[in-house]
Amino acid sequence: MNKNGYNMRSVFSLFSSDLAIDLGTANTLVFSHGKGIVVNEPSIVAINKVSGEVVAVGREAKEMLGRTPGNVVAIKPMKDGVIADFKVTEKMLTYFIQKAHNRRVLVHPRIVIGVPSEITPVEKRAVQDSAYRARASEVYLVEQAMAAAIGAGLPIEEPSGNMVVDIGGGTTDIAVISMSGIVYSRSVRVAGNEMDEAVMQYLKRKYNLLVGERTAEQIKMEIGSAYPLEKPLTMEVKGRNLIEGVPRTVTIDDSEIRESLSECVATIVNAVRVALERTPPELSADISDRGIVLTGGGALLKNLDKRIREETGLPVSIADDPLASVVLGTGKMLSDFKLLRMVCID
Repeated sequence: MNKNGYNMRSVFSLFSSDLAIDLGTANTLVFSHGKGIVVNEPSIVAINKVSGEVVAVGREAKEMLGRTPGNVVAIKPMKDGVIADFKVTEKMLTYFIQKAHNRRVLVHPRIVIGVPSEITPVEKRAVQDSAYRARASEVYLVEQAMAAAIGAGLPIEEPSGNMVVDIGGGTTDIAVISMSGIVYSRSVRVAGNEMDEAVMQYLKRKYNLLVGERTAEQIKMEIGSAYPLEKPLTMEVKGRNLIEGVPRTVTIDDSEIRESLSECVATIVNAVRVALERTPPELSADISDRGIVLTGGGALLKNLDKRIREETGLPVSIADDPLASVVLGTGKMLSDFKLLRMVCID
């Protein structure tokens, strides 16, 4: 009895350090086996250019975006869902992994990481290498759309079609899933960041007002929408006047921001339409019953579900916790090794 109990415990302690990571362009989430989500922070690292030291990571670093002195830079190491800055990603991963393990240094976890579906072999290697350098013992990669579907609680094992649209910071991943496999998947590099950029450009064009990334993101979150709202919203935006060079405040309303986001939204809606056209007819029938599930931070854009419903005529729903869908799905694979084997990419 005693010996058995001891064995169970040693086996458990072996696997309890396993982590699932959603290495996102905008946010990185870490799910720890048995604990749930332990890290949820922006994918940003502030580095001292002179000494090469990490000044801050995550939320603290985001506060510094656009506000750093010359010797400190705030870097977003992920671009379009893939690693743009290898060294910085490695530092960020190491920090998050240690944070997930309460700063214990000698842990060598098995790690499952979600990646965009149209990722190249070189980009795959970059993700694996940075995880190994951050002290992982084994690294498994899974497609984000698949992980999002599992995290959103879709019945992916059944032989029927499920469609998931995962709108992140760098990429929008669309997938049709049946029998734990991906029937069709497509990744477009238009998502949250592109929307922020569109808001910045619009204000520059229309009001000669320069705003930073963080302000643009706030505007999008507060009054951005994909389809006319029932109650109009307005917001005061502070920025710098391009012509006079002094700070200035303008009041903008939701219709202006909707106009600025229209191109990004149209791209996403078109990608959904293309996915529906490429889906085998039997699965299309399932999707027309069940509808489309939206996940990712972009699913929170007001009335995006309504817009896709209008354009496709299909039922559209938003996952319960859209921001965490990918990491929750990846986390489920930690405890279900059979599922992981089925869905991981070599």
